[in-house]
Amino acid sequence: MPGGSSSRSDSANGPSVQPYPPPDFSIDEYRRMKVVVIGAGFSGITAGIRFPQKIPNLDLVIYEKSGGVGGTWFNNRYPGLACDIPAHCYQLTFEEKRDWSAFYAPGSEIREYLEGIVDKYKLMRYIKLRHEITRAQYDEPSGKWHLRVRRTDRATGQTDEFDDVADVVVTAFGALSRWRMPEIEGIEDYQGVLHHSAGFDPADKTWQEVVDGWKDKKVGIIGVGSSALQLVPALQPRVAKVYNYVRGKTWLAVPFASNTFADLLGRDQARAEDFNFTDEERERFKNDPEFYRKFRFTLETEINSLHSSTLLGTPMQEMGRQLFKENMLKKLAKKPWIAEKLMPEFPVACRRLTPGPGYLEALCEDNVDFVSTPIKRFTKTGIELEDGTHHDLDVVFCATGYDTSFQLPFEVVGRHGISLNQKWNPHPTSYLSVCVDGFPNMFMSLGPNSAVGSGSLLALIEFEVLYAVQAVAKMQRERLKSIEIKADAVKDYDEYLMSVYSEKCRSWYKAGKEEGRIIGLWPGSTLHALRCLQYPRWEDFDYERVDPVANRMYWLGDGQTWNEKTLTGDRAWYLAEDFIDRPPGESERDHPVSVS
Repeated sequence: MPGGSSSRSDSANGPSVQPYPPPDFSIDEYRRMKVVVIGAGFSGITAGIRFPQKIPNLDLVIYEKSGGVGGTWFNNRYPGLACDIPAHCYQLTFEEKRDWSAFYAPGSEIREYLEGIVDKYKLMRYIKLRHEITRAQYDEPSGKWHLRVRRTDRATGQTDEFDDVADVVVTAFGALSRWRMPEIEGIEDYQGVLHHSAGFDPADKTWQEVVDGWKDKKVGIIGVGSSALQLVPALQPRVAKVYNYVRGKTWLAVPFASNTFADLLGRDQARAEDFNFTDEERERFKNDPEFYRKFRFTLETEINSLHSSTLLGTPMQEMGRQLFKENMLKKLAKKPWIAEKLMPEFPVACRRLTPGPGYLEALCEDNVDFVSTPIKRFTKTGIELEDGTHHDLDVVFCATGYDTSFQLPFEVVGRHGISLNQKWNPHPTSYLSVCVDGFPNMFMSLGPNSAVGSGSLLALIEFEVLYAVQAVAKMQRERLKSIEIKADAVKDYDEYLMSVYSEKCRSWYKAGKEEGRIIGLWPGSTLHALRCLQYPRWEDFDYERVDPVANRMYWLGDGQTWNEKTLTGDRAWYLAEDFIDRPPGESERDHPVSVS
């Protein structure tokens, strides 16, 4: 036995041969691991909780380029910003919030929710704000990532750069993090107030306080994506005139689970689309845990039952199309011509579905013009259309989306000097959206094909982070220098990527193109993704060991655990209640627990 003597004689077989130096470490004497996470949004915050929870002897750093935590929810502050799926389905599984003010929570509340989690788990000990990664390069001999970091001084704005080294890098910044202005002639000549929706900065005010000064303003909003659908109803009652410039078409979903929402709260149908919670309802959520659990569980079950609506030609998709059409025609009855311009021929869910609460109603107000004539150019005072019409505008919002090409703003260099941007040109490839061949010890949350057409995105984020955690645990336990996905596994997954979203429609799922490769969406439902990521297929990876020993079992160490060697700690841990896997009793097998 390694680390001890044996009473058995080897004389009959000759002298024993020791092919390598005996290990001098215990099986659970885990080497120190350095993990760097890039980004402090939902993914980075989840990583900040799960890595220290599950990886012993850990050195963790989370670099965030912005001045606060929250990712897109810190950086976006535009008028009307809100979650466009039910708030109770947009929270971490283990960190519930019971006092949301609305079914579709305002952005400020989501930001506060994330800041509260950071405070609760004391994550600022790991998070470095105003620290931007400018380069990451893998060093093959050492199996480590070398990072260049730009740090901005909060008080002076001055920057300096330094180097860091990590065993593992986790990218946690997502696809919707780099906004871009539209390429419209003359945009640089416009002399009014120009914002991209994601670049709107109210400074030390709320957006409402800023907009209070716009009562006599004419405002243009370019786009018909999620941001535009929130900007229009937010600004309509607060400004003199709104022009919504719409190039494409889109389906407006019936608000997700609105009937279920009303039924669970005991509301009549007349109040089914009043999405603000009353004080009484919020108190019940806080004081009645069973009611809250049933509400959350029922909504989550419902949104996880919609995947069939994203599949081409299914009865659920056809039913959704008819339901959405009827709803849009009903709400646009005052201006029926808008429906002709807005309703598409492409299938439901070809573009990202959003209910856009209040958008269709706002379009019907007298101070809102829906403009489908293409924009020709910006002028000094406004926007000119291709038919010669000119609109004078005081403020313009470009709700025109993000750079979703997955061409990163900093260089990531893997084995053999290959750049990730080169590898991802003309389109990104990955293995299960979490790793890339040629880039060992690097894992992604919200990488290519991570978004979902239905279901909970946050559950997917949690499982992607836990996938990376499991990989680091394996590296630490088995004394691995590197873990790298095999190229043929990436190829096989790439061939699997097929879905309804390839129908002809302009969508960020296809990097803003009408036709082409799907790079944004997981090829299945959320529940499908969770099952896939739950248990990694370690046989799809290649490995290198830390120790210069050929024997793959060297990680077994000296035949004992650290607590035995030192006679410290718990040496009967397998009897702890949280470790014992108790089989269910007879009654539990016959009557499994469920939520009615």
